[in-house]
This record gives sequence, C-alpha cells and structure tokens, in this order.
Amino acid sequence: MRRALWLCAVAVGICVATTPAGAEETPKYGGTLTYMIPADSPPSFDAHREQTYATIHSAAPFYSTLIRVNPNDPGSTTDIVCDLCTEMPTPTDGGKTYTFKIRSDVKFHNGDKLTAEDVAASLNKIAFPADGMLSPRSSNFIMVDKIEATDPYTVVIRLKFPTTAFLPALADPYNWIYQRKVLDKDPHWYEQNIMGSGPFKFAGLETGQLIKGVRNENYYHKGLPYLDGFIGIYAPKQAVQLDAIRADRAATEFRGYPPSAMEQLKGELGDKIEIQSSDWNCGAGVWFNHQKKPFDDVRVRRALTLAIDRWGSAPGMSQVAVVHTVGSIVFPGSPLAPSKEELEKIAGFWPDIEKSRGEAKRLLKEAGAEGLSFELLNRNVDQPYKYNGTWLVGQWNKIGLPVTQRVVPTGPWFGALRSGEFSVGLAGNCHGIVNPPIDVETYLPRSVSKANYGYYEDPKELEIYEKMLRETDVEKQRGLMYQYAKHVMDDEAHFAFLLWWYRIVPYRSYVHGWKIGPSHYLNQDLSTIWLAPPKCDQCTSSPTPTVLSGTSH
Repeated sequence: MRRALWLCAVAVGICVATTPAGAEETPKYGGTLTYMIPADSPPSFDAHREQTYATIHSAAPFYSTLIRVNPNDPGSTTDIVCDLCTEMPTPTDGGKTYTFKIRSDVKFHNGDKLTAEDVAASLNKIAFPADGMLSPRSSNFIMVDKIEATDPYTVVIRLKFPTTAFLPALADPYNWIYQRKVLDKDPHWYEQNIMGSGPFKFAGLETGQLIKGVRNENYYHKGLPYLDGFIGIYAPKQAVQLDAIRADRAATEFRGYPPSAMEQLKGELGDKIEIQSSDWNCGAGVWFNHQKKPFDDVRVRRALTLAIDRWGSAPGMSQVAVVHTVGSIVFPGSPLAPSKEELEKIAGFWPDIEKSRGEAKRLLKEAGAEGLSFELLNRNVDQPYKYNGTWLVGQWNKIGLPVTQRVVPTGPWFGALRSGEFSVGLAGNCHGIVNPPIDVETYLPRSVSKANYGYYEDPKELEIYEKMLRETDVEKQRGLMYQYAKHVMDDEAHFAFLLWWYRIVPYRSYVHGWKIGPSHYLNQDLSTIWLAPPKCDQCTSSPTPTVLSGTSH
C-alpha cells in the first residue's frame, strides 16, 4: 500500500491497476499480441544457461515447467501450483522426499509424448550440470541429493536435508523442460533452437528484430491459450519501446518503466493505457573481479562502496529509473531483511555520506590506490543499467576517481562477465520468486555459484550461509542472514549492492488476462492473455488486433 501511495504521489494522474482491467469479462479467442522486448537479442535461447529476461520474454511461451507460481496470483510468494504435474506432492521421509506424478496428456511440439524421463533429464541438467555445461542456478539446488524418473510418469526428488527453500527453487520460471532425446544427442541444441511443450509453437525469428509464436492447438491446459499468436519486437532503447506503445505498434512491454515515463504516457493516452505495478525482486549492484588488481584488496572494494550515496540518491533516481528502495542483498519486504538501523551499520549505508567518503579516501590512500582509474563494464539497456552506470561514475568522481564506462550489448556483456574479462562490472540480481535463502546464493563462492562474477572463494561466507539455509526458526535465521549480508557487503565487500527495483508495466487497454508479479520472469508464457476490440473512442489509425470471438478450442 505504501508503494502504491508513493507511485500515485510522484506520478500525478496515474492510477495503478492492481488487477487487470476487464478481468471479470469473458475471455475471447484470437488475435496476435505484439509486445516489446527491451534488449537487442538474447545471448541464447537456453533458459538453463541464461540469466536474462531477454531469453524469458523471447521463449517462455514455448515451454513448460514442472511447477510454477500460480499465473492467476503471481504476486504471491507461496502460491505454487502444478504445470506438468497432476497435483502438488506432500513430502515424505521427514520432508526430504518429493514424488511428482507427471501428466500423461502432454506432447512436445514435434509430436512426441513428454514423460518423466524428460522432466528428470531437464532438472538434472540444471541441478547437476555436466562438465562444460553452464548452469548459473545449479546452486539453487544445493539441498538436492538425487532426481530420478522411477516410471514413465513419476519423478522422485530426494533432498539432503529438509528446507522450505526447495519448492520455490523448483518453481523458478527458468526451469524449462526439454526433450531428453534431444539433450542426449546434443546438450547445446537448445541454445540456438526452440522446441518445447508450452502454449505456443515457434513460428520464426529475425535475429535482433523479432520473434514469433503461434497457438499450440494441443496445449494440455484445455481452453488455453486465447491468442492466435504473438510477436516480440527487440528494442533496447526505452524511447523506441515507448514510441511503439504510444503509436499502438505494440501493446505492451513486460519489464517496466520509471514513474516519469508512465506519467507522460498516461497523460498522452488516458484510458487507452492501463498500468500495473509491483515490488520487484530485482536489485542492481557492482561486481569487483577479485582476480584483477587492485580489486583483490578489500580496502579498495570497501572504498568504492563507501563512496556511493544510496540514501541521498534514491529519491531522484526513482524518478528516472526503475529503482526505488534502499536495502541490503535481502529483498526488503522479507522477514529476513535487516531493519533500517541494522542496514545503516553496513559500509555504504552509513547515514553520514561525508564521513563515508572520507573513510573511502583514507582506504584508497592506505591501499596505494589514490586516483584509481578503471573502466565500468555495463549493459546496453537503458533501464536501469545505463542510468545506474552514469550515476555510479558521478559518485566515484566525488572521491577523485576518473571512472569511464564500457557499454556493450547483452551478449558481449554476459560474455565478459562469464570469462572474467573485466575489472568492475554492473549487473543485476533478479529472481522469479521471493525466496531470500536462494536469492542470496548468487554471492556464494565461485566454486558454488557460477552466477558469482566476483571470482572469489570464501569458506567463512559459505559456513554462515549453510547454517542459515538449514535454520527453521525465523528469528535465528534472520540473525544468520544479517551476518551473511554484512560479510558479503561490508567485511569483505565482495559486492556493492545499489538499489532495489520497482516494476511499473503499461499495456493497451484492449489487453486482458495478464497479472503482474514481483519478477519480470514470472507469468510470461502469455497463455492467459486475451484481446478485446478497443472502444470506439480508443480507435486509432494504427492497426488493431483481430478478435475471433467464439473460435472453438
């Protein structure tokens, strides 16, 4: 509620829709949804190896998952339902064994039946990647001992220890189910090719331009999808995206925009535009490559985080970028998040910025790094990467550091992070479900978390984390989480967390059936979306979607 009031206050005239307009109407079949994908193109189409929304927004409609967050309640952190299973299982063996029954009516888009072998092979690829296979979320399954198909329609997952973090990890929207026989022949096939069992079939790709899908007539969730198809248009620049929505060349963009952009769009289009908003389980931060000097020195890393004025910058930054809340690496809405008083004890969050910057200068002098010049690796995406990068350069200039930026497309940006060919890199840490014990795994030692681009090992950090993961008492777990966060952000300054994001999504009022969640990865299979003709006072000269009412399905 506080966030909703804040949004209305800073963006006069915008009424935030918490439920989609027209949700009470009868869905209609037909039409093609055109939407913007705010990237130049995904680095690959394999969700098992990628970490970018560019892959999800491009290809999620083609795939299924074993379980997922309820698409009718994506804002929930606990409402997890079956996708490919028949019912949610009750764990046995003291909470260590989960038995999933797999639907028998599912076919891949090539006509082959989907079985438990496909589910188990896909999940094993994610949890236990073979040598040479990249799986940045393998650490999400740190509690998993074994995944096996015990018969054609049964998957059994055995845990090393019981933990509430398991089901949310399994429901991650990146856990797409691939066909085992394809993986057996070429485990890299899905990087450049698409073939799943989801609500839409692949219909075409123009690299860097657009991707197309058409309705899967054999989709196992009967009655879905409503759309004939979709077109996702790649465009990394915010101005291009908004111009397309303004001119009705696209109906929406599913990632989000800052309040200033929404105020303008709403002012121009009025009730032709609806808006939904949500807290966003996504944060921006800076990786220091510990393999590059002088960033192997904790004094240098602490100095760089101490120089950043989060408290003073957040109000202004929130007007122009999709960032808002000052917080630690723990989602601020979580019971495990530190209080403001606790947060202010962490380096970079002290209330006195002049004292903080004075300490930063002292540390740099002590480390022999006064006037340090370096290049900040950044991603060629406006929101919020380029805004954050410009902000950071200005912050570091204030302690006498002549920092520059190297802004590159998404593919080369990921390539540099993954190869270690950078010194300081701006990145995001975003998750599909609010699950702090899993969300903070990103910062675990590189040998545990391949999403760690700091390239460090830290046995003490891992020890604190493992205690926290296994703790079932909330207050004790919260204390351990604070120790972990302070160790990562202050004691060792492995990572400089910046600001938490806030998600505001506009869409044309003829779009119905989509609900926002705290992640731009959730609810992106498009199966529940339907289109209605615009009211006559909403008509424009631009083409509008064709609606085929009454189409049998």
